[in-house]
Amino acid sequence: MSKIALPIAELKPALIGLGKIIAKRVTLPVLNHLKIERTKDGWIALTSTDLDHFITVRLEQPGDGEPLSLLVPYDELLKITKNCPKTDTLLLNGDSKTVTIQYAIGNQVAEAKVESLPVEEFPEIPRMKGEPIPVSDALRQSIHNALECASEDQTRLILNGAFIDTTKPDAHYVVGTDGRHLFSSNSFSLALKESLIIPSKKFIGWKEFNNDGEWQFKVAQGEKKDESSYLQISSRRWRFITRQIEGNYPNWRQVVPTTFNTSVEFDPESVEQIIQTIQRMPDHDSINHTLGIEIKRKKVNLLCKPSADQQWVPVAIDATTTKGPDVTTHLNRHLLIKALQFGLLRLDIIDAMSPLRFSQEGRQMIVMPVRADTAAKPTPASESNGNGEAEPVNSQPAATDAAHQERNTMPRNTNGNGHEPAADKSTLETALEKIELIKGSYREAVRGLNDLTDALKQIQRERKSTDKEVQSVRSTLERLQSVKL
Repeated sequence: MSKIALPIAELKPALIGLGKIIAKRVTLPVLNHLKIERTKDGWIALTSTDLDHFITVRLEQPGDGEPLSLLVPYDELLKITKNCPKTDTLLLNGDSKTVTIQYAIGNQVAEAKVESLPVEEFPEIPRMKGEPIPVSDALRQSIHNALECASEDQTRLILNGAFIDTTKPDAHYVVGTDGRHLFSSNSFSLALKESLIIPSKKFIGWKEFNNDGEWQFKVAQGEKKDESSYLQISSRRWRFITRQIEGNYPNWRQVVPTTFNTSVEFDPESVEQIIQTIQRMPDHDSINHTLGIEIKRKKVNLLCKPSADQQWVPVAIDATTTKGPDVTTHLNRHLLIKALQFGLLRLDIIDAMSPLRFSQEGRQMIVMPVRADTAAKPTPASESNGNGEAEPVNSQPAATDAAHQERNTMPRNTNGNGHEPAADKSTLETALEKIELIKGSYREAVRGLNDLTDALKQIQRERKSTDKEVQSVRSTLERLQSVKL
């Protein structure tokens, strides 16, 4: 049987992409293996999986030989490839127990024998039927923008991706949110029957995948109720298949304001200078990174503080035009930078305490404001965490959520000079703090239930894999029993 040839020049970048979904610690040994196969037409493909996602890359040129499939440990292949020059080629051959990898050392050929597994143990790759759906460059960019705004909180799994909303047939939307800011883009019309969620995975934003030609979608709906639905995103040589996130995405439209009082237009040629100015401004708030925007007498100032106990310092911003009454609002500076980097150069404001909207040609980002006085101050019950930030000694998640609350709902009462009164907390404030503590405990309970659900799903997948192995062994025994000597 002829060997499978893997050119190092193609193998090295391929291993980087395939490794995007291979965990450092796996519950099933097969998940740390690559499936390497040569088809009857000679095409060579490498596949990795974590059971929920599959990444496949096809080599540029077909090879000679009969069809062959092998499972090779990812770590072993990566270790051998690391020190090989790009002009070399690896040769693979083996069976269900051992794979031999041949590679050059100077003028000699070295062999490395690594333990393998039967090809049948590799999870079945979902078959994607139907016509591919082309993905335009604008849609792909909107997906990336939405993924940058998606939540990373595992207790809110439904928000851990970019939502393609097809509820309006003539205008499909791409949406991403983490609860503090929301990105949406419209003017798309895709041949999709139902809405779907593209999960946040490093591979989708990987440079090689995005430079490998036009994207195409394929969707496979589960035929039975207990069967999962899958989404495939493919380029010229790469293919990414993911199990779709189940559940109903929140009604994101209800948080998007429609009427505004004041607007600001940023000059595209001055955006980079504005971003650099923001990055150089002092940040007194290590939690919310609060920055003020002041529109006064048709001029725009950015407001910052050298420290929490000092007054706001205005920094004038040129190359802007304004409409509407004067207003001052505050937001997270990182979200302001993100909006400008997305090219959202129009800012619309209702008032100091309402959501802000950054927009440009069908794309928009809604940002929740931040209170001007939310900077965390060290207390006697705090100590340094080694990075110059104050950290509570008893860092309970509930207390952290209450102290770090970024979203602004209602301004606190002040004594007329912009500072809070020094009087003791009122009964109402104490009650509100207790509510926040209860909410934090509830979040912890939900987080624990989600972790338990993920563990049970993993056990279920492992059990299915074990059942397949047992069935395979039974079939083998039956064939052996039927043999007559």
